[in-house]
Amino acid sequence: MNEHDGSKFAHITKAHPCFNEKMHDKVGRAHVPIAPKCNIFCNFCTRDINDDEDRPGVASCVMNADEAIEHVADVTSEGPISVVGVAGPGDSLENPETFEFFDKLNKEHSDLIKCLSTNGLLLPKYADKLAELGVNSVTVTVNAVDPEIAKDIYSFIKLDDKVYKGKEAVEILIKNQLEGIEKATKNGMVVKVNTVLIPGLNDEHVVEIAKEVKKRGASLMNVLPLIPLNKMKDYSKPDCALMEKTREEVEEIIPVFRACTQCRADAYGVPGDKKHDHHLGITPQSHY
Repeated sequence: MNEHDGSKFAHITKAHPCFNEKMHDKVGRAHVPIAPKCNIFCNFCTRDINDDEDRPGVASCVMNADEAIEHVADVTSEGPISVVGVAGPGDSLENPETFEFFDKLNKEHSDLIKCLSTNGLLLPKYADKLAELGVNSVTVTVNAVDPEIAKDIYSFIKLDDKVYKGKEAVEILIKNQLEGIEKATKNGMVVKVNTVLIPGLNDEHVVEIAKEVKKRGASLMNVLPLIPLNKMKDYSKPDCALMEKTREEVEEIIPVFRACTQCRADAYGVPGDKKHDHHLGITPQSHY
């Protein structure tokens, strides 16, 4: 049994549609697109401002913290929203607006579960601050814990105004991801780990990721199929058989979340419900 599992987190896992498959199509979440800047370059990622694509890294616009608070007020009045999170379109922790937003959210909507997603590079630095702001859950994307594999997934990272490339970059990233997961869980946050399954690159490595993140206190893992874009546009998307095989192997180590719909950074409503799952659909006023 993971020391971070159990009743301590029951109120979060019971109500969070991205942590509880039984609630996934019953309660909603609202992602606020307030975090456009990113500090790493994933070879499969293309951030964009548009109304058309249903995938992470995409939003119709970028809001400031006050606009995001107004948006939360609007969507919570429309339907059963239990969770508000910052999911991009860049990295949550690279953008000061994330912290400003959660501070204001505490004052306006203290009842809502607060979450964010991050690549984990800055998680050791900010885990204490997130706890102070009442963030309940964190999703960390970890695509490799072996630098030899990771160096083919990431082109560079930027940390403290310095750019790192190659093996040096991914060694820093992996170290910070694992330390950040451990620090977040020790601060009382539920941690879910997302891993993008990349055939021929990390598909035989996902079990090792599961073992490492469980050691650090992660409670749940989510294996996602690669969306072939950018430098990985010629890679194959994993088929259903590979996805299921990998999830079953991971499930022997740590619980697996299987209902993820790979949401946009501005999605809100009930995940996967065509009638009640929306995105902002605003003509963009700002870009990054």
